[in-house]
Amino acid sequence: MLLDGRIALVTGASRGIGAATARLLAKNGAGVAVNYVNSADSAKAVLKDIEKAGGRGMIVQADVTVQEEAERMVKEVATKLGDIDTLVLNAGLKFRIAPFTDMSWDDFNHKYSGEMKASFFTVKAVIPKMIEKKKGCIIAISSGLSRHPGQGFCSHSASKSAIDALVKSLALELGPHGIRVNTVAPGLVETDATSFLPDEAKMASASRAALGRVGQPDDIAGAVLLMAADHAGWLTGNYISADGGTAMI
Repeated sequence: MLLDGRIALVTGASRGIGAATARLLAKNGAGVAVNYVNSADSAKAVLKDIEKAGGRGMIVQADVTVQEEAERMVKEVATKLGDIDTLVLNAGLKFRIAPFTDMSWDDFNHKYSGEMKASFFTVKAVIPKMIEKKKGCIIAISSGLSRHPGQGFCSHSASKSAIDALVKSLALELGPHGIRVNTVAPGLVETDATSFLPDEAKMASASRAALGRVGQPDDIAGAVLLMAADHAGWLTGNYISADGGTAMI
């Protein structure tokens, strides 16, 4: 029970990486708040899995790109579960895949600005209690595309690169308050968000990985648990590539 007694909030946790992370953190003793925007039934299913396995949690609806909703969410979690000491920034926005030459500013800014708001507002709402208690852990889910861009993914690469930079700034500024901040950067992971990719693209990605396969949500959840546990108490400002050995940094 690596997280016994901890209170975790996972944004965008109704499916995919977020759902797997919520389940694993709960399995390891944390009380987990499962955030969602529209997918209430999926969030309820994640909570049901948590409770069936003997864990505890709650679901909380909020659009984390809206400051007031992020603040309300954090207050609801504090009231029902306790003050958040572990935050996983997983919420992401859908985006248009297109070359830069075909990309409009509105398309680009939707992804870039939206994901920065989601991180900024949620961290702002959570850190006062972490600072007060002199302890906290924040983990941002980035992407391998932040350092190794792909064709058509300029908005995604830019938004995740911005999150990587924010993480380092937060690690520097919040470190004196006992708060650790790290990044987990997945490679290609098989979720509904990547279901549009043809099998040929997935096979090509698997061939580039040292482990010879495409990632699964549980693979990323395991990396998050690694960074969240107190055993990693000397790690902050780090960028962890969870990609099966595709990009060896």
